Amino acid sequence: MEQYNILLLCGGDGSEHDISLVSASFIEKQLKTFPEFNVLKVIIHRDRWVDEDGNQCNLSHNQKLYFKDDSEKTVPVDYVIPCIHGVPGETGDIQSLLDMVSLPYLGCGSEASKLCFNKISTKLWLSAIGIPNTPFSFIDTDSEENLKKAHEFFRRYGSIFVKAASQGSSVGCYKVTDESLLDEYIRKAFSYSNDVLLEQAVRPRELEVAAYEYNGELIVTNPGEIITPSNDFYTFEEKYDSASKSTTLVEADISESLKSKIREYATRAFRVLKLKDLSRIDFFLVGDEEILLNEINTFPGMTPISMFPKMLENHGENMTSFLHDAVVRAVKK
Repeated sequence: MEQYNILLLCGGDGSEHDISLVSASFIEKQLKTFPEFNVLKVIIHRDRWVDEDGNQCNLSHNQKLYFKDDSEKTVPVDYVIPCIHGVPGETGDIQSLLDMVSLPYLGCGSEASKLCFNKISTKLWLSAIGIPNTPFSFIDTDSEENLKKAHEFFRRYGSIFVKAASQGSSVGCYKVTDESLLDEYIRKAFSYSNDVLLEQAVRPRELEVAAYEYNGELIVTNPGEIITPSNDFYTFEEKYDSASKSTTLVEADISESLKSKIREYATRAFRVLKLKDLSRIDFFLVGDEEILLNEINTFPGMTPISMFPKMLENHGENMTSFLHDAVVRAVKK
C-alpha cells in the first residue's frame, strides 16, 4: 500500500486561530481512518512553526519538513492541507509558499484565495460576471473626502454595513443605523484592514451552499440556512459562542427555482474565479425572489458543527471520502 505524508497546517495567529485548531482536529480524525495516511500536524505562529510536541520546524525547498533542533531529522511531504481560516490561510500567502516548493495542497490557489478574501475585489468580480450582490461602495482611507462619500452612501440607504475589506468570520464588520456613529465604525474597520467596504444593509434569509470537486466533477449542494435571533447580523460570537442562539438548517425550505438560481450563480463563481477543491458560497434571499451572492469562503469552517461538512453529508458524500479523493487525486496528478 502506497503511503502519503500529509502536512496539516493550522493556527495562523489571526482572529480565527482557535477555530482553525478545532477544524484541524476534525480533519485529522477523518484522515487517520486511512492507514496509508501519515498526518504531520503543525501549528503556525507569527514567528515559528511547531509540531504537536513543541518542536520547531519548517518547510524546505525540497518538499521536506525539517526540524531546527535536530538538523538530521527531515520528513518528506506529499500533500498539504492548509487548515487556516483567515490570515494567512485564505489570503493566498500559504498557497504562494506551497506553489514555490511545488507541493500539492487542498483548496484554492493563491490568486483565487486572495481575490475572494478581499470583499471589495470579490464584489467587483461578481458584478463584472453578472452575479447580483448588494449595492456597495468602498474607501481606502478615512480622509475627510472619503468620510463625506460614506455619509452620502449612508443617506442613500439609511442602514448600512461597514466592513473591513480583508477579514473573515465577520471580524471588523459593523451594522450602522445611526449616522452619528458612522465615522467611529469606519475607523474601527480600518484597524482591521487597509480598505473598507460600505454595503447596503438588507433583511435577508441567509443561505449557504457547499461547492466542491469530487470524483472529477463540481458539485453544488442544495442550500442550507442560517437563522439568527430576530434576523440580526450573524456576528463572530453568534457563529462560534457556545451560548449562540442562532440555528442552522442543513437544507433550506425554498422553491426549486430559487435552488436552481443559487446553483447557477455558485457554479459560475466557482469556475470564473478559478476556485479549486472546495468552498462555501453564501447568499442572501431578499423578499421572495431576489438572490444576492454575499461572499465566498475558500477554506470554510470544518468543525463538527460547521455547515460545509453538514451540507456535504446531506448531499450523500462525507468528509472522509472527500479528503481521500482530494489527496489521492492531487498526488497522482
